[in-house]
Amino acid sequence: MADVKLEHVTKRYENVVAVKDVTFEVADSEFVVLVGPSGCGKTTTLRMIAGLEEVTEGSIYIGGRLVNDVDPKDRDIAMVFQNYALYPHMTVYENMAFGLKLRKFPKAEINARVREAAQILGIENLLDRKPRALSGGQRQRVAVGRAIVRKPKAFLFDEPLSNLDAKLRVQMRTEISRLHQRLGSTMIYVTHDQTEAMTMGDRIVVMRDGIVHQIDTPLNLYNHPRNKFVAGFIGSPAMNFFHGIVRRSNGLLFEEQNGGTHFYLSTELSKRLDRYIDRPVILGLRPEHIGIAGIGAPSSSESASVRARIDVVEPMGNEMFIYFFTGSGVQYISRIPTLGMPQPGQEAEFIFDLSHAHIFDPDTEEALL
Repeated sequence: MADVKLEHVTKRYENVVAVKDVTFEVADSEFVVLVGPSGCGKTTTLRMIAGLEEVTEGSIYIGGRLVNDVDPKDRDIAMVFQNYALYPHMTVYENMAFGLKLRKFPKAEINARVREAAQILGIENLLDRKPRALSGGQRQRVAVGRAIVRKPKAFLFDEPLSNLDAKLRVQMRTEISRLHQRLGSTMIYVTHDQTEAMTMGDRIVVMRDGIVHQIDTPLNLYNHPRNKFVAGFIGSPAMNFFHGIVRRSNGLLFEEQNGGTHFYLSTELSKRLDRYIDRPVILGLRPEHIGIAGIGAPSSSESASVRARIDVVEPMGNEMFIYFFTGSGVQYISRIPTLGMPQPGQEAEFIFDLSHAHIFDPDTEEALL
């Protein structure tokens, strides 16, 4: 296996900058996920690592070797595509063996590698079938198997689960994580699904508009986002953002803009925001840190109480999503246990756990303090 390193990599298509000055390193045997909205440059970055796109500026190293001018077939990587890319006229066995045949591997070694990969993926009974006789999940396993038999320095996955249904996606992401543990391989995985990123990656690279916004472990991204974009993209349902101004009035008060709610800040939060009096800020709270009095309210002493109107209630079984409006007309969301059933249209006392509050600058959108 090998490490993969990108140094100040940029990709331009005429006047369009698809990837801008991207720098990060994937350690040997590490599982790194590139995540971001559609058009953020994550697939373009992966294709440059694979050699399918030329690098406009910067350098890419695989196993310490500069590969900018190395052909894809000579980079010793294996790529799994979104659309499986299987040969329809070949059997599963032939699809998995094809790359090894092109490289003139002995028949005995090809057979051993194919059958070992099939055993790992649980598709031994499918080796004689054609792709048209397989389900989506089975085709994806074959595509992964074709990569495994290569025994490459690194595996590259380009949104491999996006064509599968929700239940099968959960199953397949578990299998890919298990495969990483078993093979100990270097893996780079592209997805737009932040749930996949959070559950699979050792580290996550969050991108938008061709720029890397933060690289960190899943929990650090969730608990310590560097800016408003990362805070809102990581986590489902997304973080709530309250736009307002900090005032001094018998303590520090947060006033939501456009005639919305207001509440006193906790002691700890007041210390953090003392220098921002009479200045606009964005206060972020995740849905699980907003409860309803009597129904899953946070137990923290650093809390504030806000009256608001319930708009929509979504029972999810073990929890509920409560959508509500403050006076500003902005809709927010609370995530609470299923301990009662509040009704749409009624007013309720929402409890904000301010010990988990995030503060962002409204101009730069960078995290404050």
